[in-house]
Amino acid sequence: MTLLLNQLINGLQIGSIYALIALGYTMVYGIVKLINFAHGDIIMVGAYTALLVMTGLGLPFYVAIVLAMAVCIVFGVLIERVAYRPLRSSPRISSLITAIGVSYLLQNVAQLIFTPTPRPFPAVFSVKPLVIGELSISFITILTIAVSVALMILLQFVVRRTKVGKAMRAVSEDMGASQLMGISVDKTVSVTFAIGCALAAIGAVLYCVAYPRVQPTMGSLPGLKAFIAAVLGGIGILPGAMLGGFIMGIAESLTKGYISSQLADAVVYGILIVVLIFKPAGMLGKKTREKV
Repeated sequence: MTLLLNQLINGLQIGSIYALIALGYTMVYGIVKLINFAHGDIIMVGAYTALLVMTGLGLPFYVAIVLAMAVCIVFGVLIERVAYRPLRSSPRISSLITAIGVSYLLQNVAQLIFTPTPRPFPAVFSVKPLVIGELSISFITILTIAVSVALMILLQFVVRRTKVGKAMRAVSEDMGASQLMGISVDKTVSVTFAIGCALAAIGAVLYCVAYPRVQPTMGSLPGLKAFIAAVLGGIGILPGAMLGGFIMGIAESLTKGYISSQLADAVVYGILIVVLIFKPAGMLGKKTREKV
């Protein structure tokens, strides 16, 4: 039972990070129907920013988080403005290919600047774990889950209750009608990218605290798993991204604990295939009819 609880808690920790990253995918797709494969490399940008701020400038951890968020927001908005906005009225395959190209561009530029050699992320917390009977929960695990859940609730409030959130939902429903009602589509899309990249930066720092190693390709696998989490829960649906992230994390952790760490990714992808066979729109997605 102790092993099971430990694996569930570990799964919630990594699942919380996947969910934070998946929110960026699902927000962008929900508004402009774009799968932003460069989102995973925004994680890498945030990780290197936090690393340089802490080791190069000697600034504290909370300042590193703020600066990582700022840099990731700038990158995300610039990528949207330069690479995606000119292709908004083009076929979706053009934007998809562009997103893949931007992803490889960021990875290769990072390799030229920082070299492919992994760098250690400095230890941030030295707090004793919480011990409940035979169960030991690290402070990093508690912090990751608490921060992720709080940010998800805050994002849901922003989307449902604020003027910016209402503009996002309007653009998602009908971009043309939103423009006729006076909503700036370009501004709304930029804000969406900014929020998604800020969440990715926080997820990157939490990921580096849990797994203290930074390298140019570090965002590829978490980004891919976060995208799968978004699809699993129902891409374009915020609660779906959260649910998908938690399911991904728990499935991965239980597989590592009870079956094999080498089969963890295969089991996760297998769950995705099974869900999409029986419910192609995702767990929280709804079937829609489209006229041909």
